[in-house]
Amino acid sequence: MTERAIVLARGLGTRMRAPDSSAHLTPEQQRAAETGVKAMMPLNGHPFLDFILSSLADAGIRRVALVVAPDHSALRRYYQLDAPPTRVQLDFVVQEAPIGTANAVLAAETWAAGHPFLTVNADNLYPVPVLAELASLSEPGLPAFEAEDLVQSSNIPAERISSFAILDVDESGYLLEIVEKPDKVLPLAGENHKTNGHGGHNPNGGRGRFISMNCWRLDRRIIDACREVPKSARGEFELPEAVGLAVRLGVAFKTFRARGPVLDLSTRADAADVARRLAATTPRP
Repeated sequence: MTERAIVLARGLGTRMRAPDSSAHLTPEQQRAAETGVKAMMPLNGHPFLDFILSSLADAGIRRVALVVAPDHSALRRYYQLDAPPTRVQLDFVVQEAPIGTANAVLAAETWAAGHPFLTVNADNLYPVPVLAELASLSEPGLPAFEAEDLVQSSNIPAERISSFAILDVDESGYLLEIVEKPDKVLPLAGENHKTNGHGGHNPNGGRGRFISMNCWRLDRRIIDACREVPKSARGEFELPEAVGLAVRLGVAFKTFRARGPVLDLSTRADAADVARRLAATTPRP
């Protein structure tokens, strides 16, 4: 059972900072959006990160490293003075420059101390059963989310999901390849259904569109891949590409079939719907 998790909160928040006249934000949310720190977006009286930490605690995680920018005084003040977590030990890991998620994991190498760990985004809230199954793996792995289910269960529109990476998995459920922005994909619900050869294997047999939501169970073997992975087309050191490199070097990644909802807080327009969906939830980080 894995009891550690890294939460990636270092990004610049470019999409969250972008003005959006259609977004309905409270003054507090407006101020949070302008900072770009999505994890601290207030929702029903709690920062979004409270819900993430609470879900990790529900899944059995006991130690969390929050990867942050050098200037993270507001985050530290909130979680060390204003509202310290009671169910997880929260540590702060500084990523000096926002140069990608693989570099963010590399920044947490000392914190991980050779132990396996989960890695999740700070702008996604994953289902507790998925996190619990991920933490129970005895080897590196990731959930393979059903794309059409995410359209139905989550707040993520089909056009956004269509840009996510597809998983190519063998008959035993092990990852073969992560296909970033493939030219041909299986259509999502409501689209014209045609068959093609780039849907990826269903982890439980058959074929279908299964995608990565950047939620991982990793171990010390990812560190070398994070150190060696070249920059992506975006000019960053990306964790999915580091995972792909690790696979090519012989590290096995087990996948399992997963369903949503996954709540996504990428933009200002997401805030109102995410708040509505969490209205009946009181986080206990």
